[in-house]
Amino acid sequence: MKGEPINNKKTKKLSWIIDESKCLSVKEIKKLRQASNEGKLYGLQNHRFAPVRTWLMVELGLDAGLRVEEMASLKHGNLLIENTRSSIVVIGKGRKKRAVWISSGLKNVFKKYIDYKKKFGYSVDQDSFLLNNLKGDKITKRALQKFFKLIIKKAGLPEHYHIHCLRHTYTTFLLKASNYNYRFAQQQLGHASIRTTQIYANVLESEGRKAVEGLYK
Repeated sequence: MKGEPINNKKTKKLSWIIDESKCLSVKEIKKLRQASNEGKLYGLQNHRFAPVRTWLMVELGLDAGLRVEEMASLKHGNLLIENTRSSIVVIGKGRKKRAVWISSGLKNVFKKYIDYKKKFGYSVDQDSFLLNNLKGDKITKRALQKFFKLIIKKAGLPEHYHIHCLRHTYTTFLLKASNYNYRFAQQQLGHASIRTTQIYANVLESEGRKAVEGLYK
């Protein structure tokens, strides 16, 4: 879900404002992860694949910042997680490829998920989709959006959150963790222009406001 559009008369294009309401807080992230992990365990215990897939969907958004279409299009061959490699090759907008660095934590999540898929009898060949539907084919964006709404409800989080809030959340936390390295964040996210990445400064200004209030406390 995008932010609110504003008119830019000079460029005659729409810019987007990302505010705090479109990003999960640390507390909300913990609630979402707890709910998706519980769903994974429920799926494993009851031989149901969908909750396990939802668990990976949440991690893909929070730890890699993928767009929903990028999630749906990701194949096993796009994972570079053997030996010391820790990245994924993503097909973004305009069919442009980019390499996204991932944490060791997400790398381990991928390995566990692949083992789970084998137990469910799904293919893990290079050309098979990572987040497949129950028939083993490519899952739709609409389905992923639906599953996200279900997990949000289960986690007890506000219903206004859409699946794209995972990408917004990843971006804001990545910028803070990288000491506001906008160029690196641009590369990770696949933004055509760094100006798109800089839109997130609107969210990060809240950190500045807190710093001013607590300057000598």
